[in-house]
Amino acid sequence: MSSKVIFKSQTAVANLPFPGSIGAIASVRDRLLGMFGAFALGVCATSAANAQQCDALEPSVAKLLQAMSSNAQQVNYSGVVTLQRGGDMQIMQLSHSVVNGQASEELSRLTGQDARVERSGHPTDCMHPGHQLLRAADVFGGSFCGLASVYRFRVQPGDRIAGRASLRLRVEPRDMYRFGHVIELDQDTALILKSSTFAADQSVLEQFQFASLTMKPGSAGESAVAHEASHPHPHETEHLRQGVAWELTWLPDGFMATDAALTTSERKSYTDGLASFSVFLEPLGAAIKPGEGVERQGSTVAYTRGVLLQRRPVLVTVLGEIPTNTARMLADSVRLR
Repeated sequence: MSSKVIFKSQTAVANLPFPGSIGAIASVRDRLLGMFGAFALGVCATSAANAQQCDALEPSVAKLLQAMSSNAQQVNYSGVVTLQRGGDMQIMQLSHSVVNGQASEELSRLTGQDARVERSGHPTDCMHPGHQLLRAADVFGGSFCGLASVYRFRVQPGDRIAGRASLRLRVEPRDMYRFGHVIELDQDTALILKSSTFAADQSVLEQFQFASLTMKPGSAGESAVAHEASHPHPHETEHLRQGVAWELTWLPDGFMATDAALTTSERKSYTDGLASFSVFLEPLGAAIKPGEGVERQGSTVAYTRGVLLQRRPVLVTVLGEIPTNTARMLADSVRLR
């Protein structure tokens, strides 16, 4: 699978929003493809398991989750979507198509700096941790009960969105360590038509929805400057290069590692099936002043702290779709081995 991020000029690259020029646009793209997050590396699943029942999950919810798991990534569509993060509103053109089991996506910004993300040759059985809600049965032992242990799900009649009838899926966290969501799903295809992410005080952190939708692939023109990005297997990526051995001594309930990272890997990534985050540890040549840095855009937080661990100066960074206090507690739990 390969990705391409295209900009009109090099200046556009520098001016794209947090968490980075390519990462920010790719994160938006992934959300609009029915994902939540774009931080950890891809993990390929071998098959989709059937939804199983559990006490915490109503049959109607299990059926809807299974429809998302089975159908959403197989749909060919294009449309115009809006993405709102706080006071920032962006409008984009999105298309998704599947040919011979290979998915291709394209996302073009219609407002602000002209930019486009393309991704092709992505197998439909290969998932990012952000895909996990759609493929959570594979991750949690053949059922969605793992999700139900940390989220409450409710299905309700939905609004009419982009001219299509929907079902509303409410996803409420069972603790303070993750966000809540309200997801509007197309009744016919289980495609996510609208998604809102809520903080503990019920304020909306981030919201996207289709303004128009056609069930067929779209197209876009060419731009001047292209950046090619590969999509390697996790074990071939730079983030697994060896450094100091370290670990997290605390994780919120329900989170699990997304790959078999070595104890000396500079990044470790986790998901609960809906939210994802990564923790980075960078050894420093000299100690830095005590303190922390926090930056948030929508549901995404970047939390950074310089600390001394066993008298060694290191920089700890937590990046993910989690509350700031959760990121702070994760940074607190980092220990050298």
